Amino acid sequence: MRRAIPAQWFNLGMHLVSMVFGLFGLVVVLPNTEFIESLSEAGLQVFSWGMQNGGASYMIFGAIAAFLYGKQTIGLKRTLAFCIPAIGISVTSELLGTSTGFPFGAYSYLSGLGYKIADLVPFTIPMSWFYMGFSSFLIAATLMRFGTGLGYRISAIALGALMLTSWDFVLDPAMSQTPYPFWEWHQAGEFYGMPYQNFIGWMGTGALFMTVATLIWGKNNQPILNRQQILFPTIMYAGNFMFALILSFNAGFYIPALLGILVGALPLVVLYFTTPNAELSSPSITTVIAVEAPKAETIATR
Repeated sequence: MRRAIPAQWFNLGMHLVSMVFGLFGLVVVLPNTEFIESLSEAGLQVFSWGMQNGGASYMIFGAIAAFLYGKQTIGLKRTLAFCIPAIGISVTSELLGTSTGFPFGAYSYLSGLGYKIADLVPFTIPMSWFYMGFSSFLIAATLMRFGTGLGYRISAIALGALMLTSWDFVLDPAMSQTPYPFWEWHQAGEFYGMPYQNFIGWMGTGALFMTVATLIWGKNNQPILNRQQILFPTIMYAGNFMFALILSFNAGFYIPALLGILVGALPLVVLYFTTPNAELSSPSITTVIAVEAPKAETIATR
C-alpha cells in the first residue's frame, strides 16, 4: 500500500493542476480554432466543461487546501479567525465595488468563475482572497521572529497586503484586457486599463482583514512559522503568481508583470530563504506556533 497523501497537499495539487489546465486552455487552445474544430464530440464537451468550470474549481481547491493546511499548522481556531474576516470583508468590498465603484473602481464580473452572489460577485472570489491573503500573511509574518511588538505586526500586515496586491498587478490586466476576459472595467484605467484606485482598494481590503485576524489572535499568539512550515503557502503563492505571470507575458503586459515580480515574488524568495529551518526560538518572541500533531484527514492512493 502506498503512503497516504495528506488532504491539504492533495487539494493543493488539484488546485495547481486545475490552473495548468486553465492556462493551457487560455493560452494554447482558445486562440487555436483549428485545434478546437479537430476535437471529437466528447473532447469538445470535456473542453467546454473545463473552460466553464475550471476557474471556479481551482479556487475551490485552493480554499480547501489553505483551510486544511491552516487547521493542521496553526490550529482550527486561528485559521477560522483569519478565514471568516478574510471572506466576510472581501465579499463586502467586492459587492460594494461592483455596485458602487468603491473601493476598487467601476467594474463587473463576466461568466466563468461560478455562481454570482447577488448577481454581482462570483462566490469563488472571496475564496481566492482567503487563500492568497492567508498565504501572503503567513509568509510576511516570519518578520515577527524578530519581535511581536506593534511595529513588527504592522510591518507584517503591510508586507502581506503588498504581496497580495502585487498578485493583482500581474493578474488583473490578463484577466480583464485580453480577448477572453473574466471581468471588465467601466472606467478608463490609468495603469494598463486598471485605475490606480484598484490597488488602493486591494491594499486596504487585504490590510483590513489581516489586521482583524492579528487582533483576534492577540500579541502573544501570532503565527510565526519556520521555513518548513511556510513551504505550503510559498508553493500556493508561487503557483498563483506564475499563472498570472504567464498570462500577462503572453498578452504583452510586461510592466505590470515586472512590477509584480519586484514587490511580490522577490519578497517571497527573500523571506522563504531567510526564515530559519529549525523551530524558532528567541527571547524576543513571546509565542511560537509549532506544527501540531497531524490531525487532518488524509486521502489514500492506490
